[in-house]
Amino acid sequence: MRGPLRRSLSSALATLAGLGLALASAACATPTVRLAEGPREYVAEDYDVVLRHWTREEELVLSDEVDTVLTATATYESWDFRWAYVVRYAEDFRLTVDQRRFLLERSLAESRQVHQFYVAVHAQKWAWSDLLADNPAWIVRLIDDRGNESVPVEIQAIKKPGALERSYFPYTNPWRRAYRVRFARQRADGRPAIAPEAKWFGLRFAGPQGNQELVWQIEPG
Repeated sequence: MRGPLRRSLSSALATLAGLGLALASAACATPTVRLAEGPREYVAEDYDVVLRHWTREEELVLSDEVDTVLTATATYESWDFRWAYVVRYAEDFRLTVDQRRFLLERSLAESRQVHQFYVAVHAQKWAWSDLLADNPAWIVRLIDDRGNESVPVEIQAIKKPGALERSYFPYTNPWRRAYRVRFARQRADGRPAIAPEAKWFGLRFAGPQGNQELVWQIEPG
């Protein structure tokens, strides 16, 4: 093969490879989220997409042991998520229009009071996944990029996840403990738990084995 032709072919292949990597990277990019309220137009079939959009998962691996000590998955039950959840729930349970409206209004009202997360964790040892233990192996905090850090006002253990949890949060399984973790939207000092100008917020799991963060990047504007 002649020199110029070889160089031209190599250049073309490099361009195609770069394009492939860019497309793969874009496909795997973590989506940004919007915290705005307002009506949504979801149908029950949209739920799985909305669930993925509001769910994050991370593993904490000790490099010296090459061992996963914590896997944490969480769904932020935002205004947007709650709307899709109620639509799916109403369809599954064949609720009347009035029942659906009541459930939606109650759920959206709660979202104005607390930041709520559905959380499932798997630790190196079963006892270490107990977030309600007297001396827990892990504590969880709500954080943002402005330095705000909030303690949960409630951690509710879901002791026996049933058909509802396993269907609506399919990362729930017998090897994980499931919780609902709630944080007040307003801190004790009056500041919002998530600053209005924050670029991201997240959950931090910290303990003697290390720390890991689940992050939701906020869409600008």
